[in-house]
Amino acid sequence: MDLASLTLLVEIVDTGNLSQAARNLKMTRANVSYHLNQLETSVGVQLVRRTTRRVEPTEVGLRLVEHGRNIKNEVLAARETITTLGQSLQGRVGLSVPSGYGQMVMSDWLIEFKRLYPGIVLDVLFENRADNLRDEVDIAIRVMPEPPPALVARERTGGPRAGPGALSRLRLPRLR
Repeated sequence: MDLASLTLLVEIVDTGNLSQAARNLKMTRANVSYHLNQLETSVGVQLVRRTTRRVEPTEVGLRLVEHGRNIKNEVLAARETITTLGQSLQGRVGLSVPSGYGQMVMSDWLIEFKRLYPGIVLDVLFENRADNLRDEVDIAIRVMPEPPPALVARERTGGPRAGPGALSRLRLPRLR
């Protein structure tokens, strides 16, 4: 018994007759019948009851068909994984951002990022403390004059900047 034999059995049971199964598998009806007989001989039991018009699975045949479907689905899933692996970015990124900054400045960037990279799950924590970084945080964005010495920090350069007029329109609280 192999994957081709199981696929053949699933097709025969799903279509209900040997002729349609043969068309779907691009084989002759005689070839389908031959391979079905070979499968039944190899397992030692009758898998389907044949009439002139229909093919009906036996109890053993039904159970084998279920296993065949599961195996066929797993093979299809494996093929899909192989073809999509490396095609797009996938995974999880933990991101910690200050509450106000994250909601006012970064929300549009985060939405655009999700649109560009739908396979990446962003776990965003909106928090203002700089000293409580957890293991689930891969990237932490903080607004501070000097980073703690134990952290690797990069100064953010480029990107949008806001002048005094833009800040007044945002109704941000004034710093004293």
